[in-house]
Amino acid sequence: MADTYSTYYHSPVGLLKISGTEDFISEVTFHDTSQKPEGKKKHFPPMLINCVEQLIQYFNGQRRVFELPLHQQGTPFQQGVWNELVLIPFGRTISYLDLARKTGDSKATRAVANANGRNNIAIIVPCHRVIGSNRELTGYAGGLWRKKWLLDHEAKVAYGVQTLF
Repeated sequence: MADTYSTYYHSPVGLLKISGTEDFISEVTFHDTSQKPEGKKKHFPPMLINCVEQLIQYFNGQRRVFELPLHQQGTPFQQGVWNELVLIPFGRTISYLDLARKTGDSKATRAVANANGRNNIAIIVPCHRVIGSNRELTGYAGGLWRKKWLLDHEAKVAYGVQTLF
């Protein structure tokens, strides 16, 4: 089993924990700043450094697509949902119903929402781009304020508008 490494990045939407191996990224999660981050390791594989650099570019409006090998554990259904998430264009949104249709079952909206919520690679696997059918912001593991911030950031970079919501 490959060694897993973690680092932290202070982003505009709070502290992000980034984990992975020499070969892939397995986690980008929001980290509660009241918790003390684990001790720092002296060695960070280039994969983690590259991930932080790409996140910085994203937040600076210089990157719309991430180019990183990803790996997260999940059922085949969850994997299918996560694969669809990365296909949602930067600055665009889709509904949970539309996402369910893309996975092949329009009746699987709740299952899609559940899989979306289990995504462990925030921002890079853009679960924040999924909204309610009524165009309302709904559930986000990082909090709705972060979801709104990310969508507004993408709208500003992609279309020059201040906000979509």
